[in-house]
Amino acid sequence: MQVRPVYDVFVIGGGVNGCGIARDAAGRGYQVFLAEMNDLASGTSSKATKLIHGGLRYLEYYEFRLVREALKEREVLWRMAPHIIWPLRFVLPCTPGLRQPWLLRLGLFLYDHIGGRHLLPGTKTLDMKGDPAARPLKPVFSRAFEYSDCWVNDARLVVLNARDAADHGSVIRTRTRVTGAERREGVWRITLSNEHPHGAPAEEVVEARLLVNASGPWVDEVLRNAVGRNTAHNVRLVEGGHIVVRRKYDDPRAYLFQNRDGRIVFAIPYERDFTLIGTTDRDYEGDPSDVAIADEEIDYLCGAASEYFAEPVRREDIVSTYAGVRPLFDDHASKAQEATRDYVLKADGGEGKAPILNIFGGKLTTYRRLAEHALEEIGRLIGEKGAAWTADAPLPGGEFAATAFADELRRLRDDYPFLSPRHAERLFRLYGRTASTILGKATSHDDLGRLFGHDLYEAELRHLVAREWAITAEDVLWRRTKLGLVLDDSEKDEVAEWLCEHAAGAEKEMHRHGTGAG
Repeated sequence: MQVRPVYDVFVIGGGVNGCGIARDAAGRGYQVFLAEMNDLASGTSSKATKLIHGGLRYLEYYEFRLVREALKEREVLWRMAPHIIWPLRFVLPCTPGLRQPWLLRLGLFLYDHIGGRHLLPGTKTLDMKGDPAARPLKPVFSRAFEYSDCWVNDARLVVLNARDAADHGSVIRTRTRVTGAERREGVWRITLSNEHPHGAPAEEVVEARLLVNASGPWVDEVLRNAVGRNTAHNVRLVEGGHIVVRRKYDDPRAYLFQNRDGRIVFAIPYERDFTLIGTTDRDYEGDPSDVAIADEEIDYLCGAASEYFAEPVRREDIVSTYAGVRPLFDDHASKAQEATRDYVLKADGGEGKAPILNIFGGKLTTYRRLAEHALEEIGRLIGEKGAAWTADAPLPGGEFAATAFADELRRLRDDYPFLSPRHAERLFRLYGRTASTILGKATSHDDLGRLFGHDLYEAELRHLVAREWAITAEDVLWRRTKLGLVLDDSEKDEVAEWLCEHAAGAEKEMHRHGTGAG
């Protein structure tokens, strides 16, 4: 085994928190190594409801600090990544017998005013007798409120943070499991096992001055097994399930539905032709890798949505499902939906003892602020390097004004007129200005290489392998893109075969160059 030079920061976990911390740290001048045992965003970070939001319902639990921070982050993140984040209006019908309209309006007044909203429009009241939002709903709703939050492509948010971290010098290593970590002579000695699907596992050792445990649902497992703290119990695992159905309505707005058990369910336009319905909240026990939506959760979501939609949501409408495990900090709340979504950072070590920083909880919306707070702790523990910088730094592909998406898309279509409008928009929504790098000097579809189905060409696959750590078909079809919803089985098999042939060589190049893909 080869012992490499000592890094400043070693991050365990390739979810949004781990990649956000790696990006921030690398941009400040720290030498960073990140290891993820599977693919980037393969856990909780790709299994969310895909919203950048303040968390309207958290006001009921008096989570004012969290809501305020999250609301302030909406427009910061929108400016950072306007290709993968965009404003979304939500319709909240007033339901007889549930929360009173005055209470909803009061909550929405706070929502509009405590978070420094500048670009997003405020709340308004809808007359459901004439508003198009009433068309897909049952005719019992006479009044609703409409408010703003944002949509995010969650898995791409993670990958772009990793990409920017690598561009700032970080080593990003996927399919690499941390099998041991011990303090030795003032540093961490971390043992890694490469578990690439196309090659034999290989063991190596990395040394670092500080260890960040950002492994999400596995944070306690890392402490118990890799670090050796056998009694670690800090997180409450809460399962959230979602269903994807054929598009239920044409309106561009999303819906927030109240349920009679006090919970809420979203119905959101999804990937053009679908509607995303979620989420559930229930405690989870077992390996987070094995989580899958249960039949009773599917029934719950279908039933909850059918209380509102005029056309019921049936099981036969479902084209896809997914479930994730949220690693909430264990505040001993009585119900899963009441457990705090806030994050907690706990450090141990320093003054001659190699420090570890453990990350508990958090949510997509506040990942950047979590990373800033983590860097404050890192600076305290091993010395400061650089100042906070990410609030004004776009993620790769997002180097344009938040309100200029339409102009930028038009420019791409002008530069590549052979692309269909739908293909051009899909590429720009995934890659932003980086789409031009993928397309290069192409003047026709033939220049993009082999077509695998729908509008997935070889040029895009090559980019995902070379620059975004894609190795398997699942990486490409369900995380980097959502083309798994539209490709048939034979087309998916062709993608898998191509990746099996090409990804192994690319992964070896990543390891050889050290700083990850590209």
